[in-house]
Amino acid sequence: MNESVKNVSFIGLGVMGYPMAGHLSKAGYSVRVYNRSKDKASKWVEEHGGAQADTPAEAANGADVVLACVGNDDDIRSVTIGSDGAYSGMAAGACFVDHTTASAEVARELSAEADGLGFSFLDAPVSGGQAGAENGILTVMVGGESGPFDRVKPVIDSYSRACQLMGPVGNGQLTKMVNQIAIAGLVQGLSEAVNFADKANLDVKQVLDVISKGAAQSWQMENRGVTMYEDKFEFGFAVDWMRKDLGLCLAESNRNGALLPVTALVNQFYASVKARGGGRWDTSSLIRLLRQT
Repeated sequence: MNESVKNVSFIGLGVMGYPMAGHLSKAGYSVRVYNRSKDKASKWVEEHGGAQADTPAEAANGADVVLACVGNDDDIRSVTIGSDGAYSGMAAGACFVDHTTASAEVARELSAEADGLGFSFLDAPVSGGQAGAENGILTVMVGGESGPFDRVKPVIDSYSRACQLMGPVGNGQLTKMVNQIAIAGLVQGLSEAVNFADKANLDVKQVLDVISKGAAQSWQMENRGVTMYEDKFEFGFAVDWMRKDLGLCLAESNRNGALLPVTALVNQFYASVKARGGGRWDTSSLIRLLRQT
């Protein structure tokens, strides 16, 4: 726990934010929460203590650090800018940490706004999914200045196992894009491998067990290989979220000139999954396109 930080606020109590804020409370911080659905904020306070705010501005008032984890660029703008936004309640010298997976552009935009108001901003998207949030073992990729980062890192350590400063504001979001690009290809490759093993009449679980000990090993294989084979997808990181993230990757690649042929193809595959009603299925549901079920 960072002794120079006493009061923290958390905005956005979704499947990620709810447990992340809970870890802050367990770490000994005084936590005030805001959520668009007030019932969820009330439930969090009943479970963890702390206080509930009616607006993002109220949540930010008096906080040393304000953390947010919402849906997209528009969502993070809506909870920061405006008379009820967190920025109107931020104190000089405080720090706003955005855990939303969003664009590098909105990170730079909100950082410039924060600079003008006398407080700091860090873009800090996370990887590890709902299980990582619940178990406090997220990976956090941060963009911003070293001073605010050093002050805030002990706070973030409450729910992470790795937290790295990646350079100036925006670099956290760019690093998360790299993460999602790598995952997209892995999940498609794993889908094809599992489907191939099944068509070859192999014992798929046995195959996954042995190849996961070698060069093919990945988090996706160890955590999604068997459930993929068993056609279980009612959990995990939703297709809708992945499509949003890959859209950010493709938009950024158009700006920087990087070629993302596999990412673009997998994004189309996810569009097909959504068209089948799978927007809330786990991303490993790509295999259903191969099974034609």
